[in-house]
Amino acid sequence: MISATRTLAATLAVALCLAAALAAPLAAQDLASFEQKTTIHTLDNGWTFIIVERPVAPVFSFATIVNVGSAQEVPGITGLAHMFEHMAFKGTPSIGTSDYPAEKEALDRLETAYQAYQKERLAPHPDAETLEALHKAFEERQQEADGYVVHNEFDRLLEQQGAVGVNAFTGADITAYLYSLPANKLELFAYLESERFLHPVFREFYKERAVVQEERRLRMESNPIGRMIEQFQTSAYMAHPYGIPTVGYMSDLQSITITDAKRFFDTYYAPSNLTTAVVGDVKAETVIPILEKYFGRIPRRPDPSPLRTVEPTQTAERTVVIEDPSQPFYIEGYHKPAITDPDQAVYDAIDDLLTNGRTSRLYRRLVRDEQLAVQVQSFSGYPGNKYPNLWAILAVPAPGVTNDQVAAVIHEELEQLRTEDVTDAELERFKTRARADLIRELDSNQGMAIQLADYQRLFGDWRELFRTIQHIDMVTKEDIRRVATETLLASNRTVVQIVNTPAGATDAPATAPTAGTSR
Repeated sequence: MISATRTLAATLAVALCLAAALAAPLAAQDLASFEQKTTIHTLDNGWTFIIVERPVAPVFSFATIVNVGSAQEVPGITGLAHMFEHMAFKGTPSIGTSDYPAEKEALDRLETAYQAYQKERLAPHPDAETLEALHKAFEERQQEADGYVVHNEFDRLLEQQGAVGVNAFTGADITAYLYSLPANKLELFAYLESERFLHPVFREFYKERAVVQEERRLRMESNPIGRMIEQFQTSAYMAHPYGIPTVGYMSDLQSITITDAKRFFDTYYAPSNLTTAVVGDVKAETVIPILEKYFGRIPRRPDPSPLRTVEPTQTAERTVVIEDPSQPFYIEGYHKPAITDPDQAVYDAIDDLLTNGRTSRLYRRLVRDEQLAVQVQSFSGYPGNKYPNLWAILAVPAPGVTNDQVAAVIHEELEQLRTEDVTDAELERFKTRARADLIRELDSNQGMAIQLADYQRLFGDWRELFRTIQHIDMVTKEDIRRVATETLLASNRTVVQIVNTPAGATDAPATAPTAGTSR
């Protein structure tokens, strides 16, 4: 998620709020108070809006969460969720073009030319001369269509109207669009956001596809850590589409078409599959008619079909070793339930106990005391939260230290979680930090909008965001031992590591894996 930089005054205010929030009964009171300034409105087409009146400053933020990501892709079209995120910034029939009727005809000719080229390219025995002629015709049609494009007009228009934080990201089961505007630009927001989902224009598709291919080369194929994370994801998932990298496979990125993208949009961008939160200096009674006027234009479409594939239970450890002249790196993961499972707060507790802060167990042992690693981090929800996912832990060994040495310490600490209760002090530190983290996430309009829309998507009720405090307060020592015993088993483990080749190591920055891509 995205966090905002806070001023000292705001930080002090949060600290005061935290002090008041330490009592569990107050969480319910806070929710009741928040409900009074929050309105849920669902259009006839199924699009759900959460409106939060927060008149702290004359601005508002929004987040539109689309219930789609790479998990909705199949072989042959991987990377399409991310590609449409890029397309959503290319404009509309009235934005980004000098002559849309002529451009539309040019785009139709472009797609016809590309389909002919691709049919020959993918034929069992393509004819070289025919292929060259078809590719030349495609390039000519692309140049013709490009002649009508007004580049970056959508972004430029927003910036001229005072928008900040214009961005989007795609993950394994989510696509999000967000920015902030002055409060008097509410109708502009409604027009622009509804227009790009009512009349998307797939201009510059094949050029943007080449950009995404380069993104894959840089992030995955030319980056040892990127290659490792891709191996981790594809090794952990044998059946479920969580095993598909969000950026897509290169062969698919060389083959997906405008036709594919239109079909994907029509299927997964049904209004009922979208949730938008609007937070800031707004009034629900003013906002709702504007939402009806603009977003209500979008026709209802069938709800997308749910995923059918369930990942089979893992019964044996999977290990991948990548030899590379780079910084050694170690990651292991364990299958766990979706975020909606009642034990999610227990996994959060395990994360906190092991790697959150300088007093956490693995930081003390690996980094501070034994100096076996320069970095250690655990996390859940990879590569997504909606479906059963992975709890994982990664570490960067210190110079001269092997991955095996690091793994031995990790497994000792996991065994201790299975066999011994955590201390009262550790459990209380987790609960205090978790409450503080929630307050920080809700400190900005943008952060609040993202969280509310996402919880509405995942749980069907934004109120679950506030109920997380109750779930956290209910975590016991017995819960931690039980979950560790059930989940942190060798037979449920996937391990991927980078090991130096004889050529020797080179300095390479180590970064935690990301489950999504953004603009």
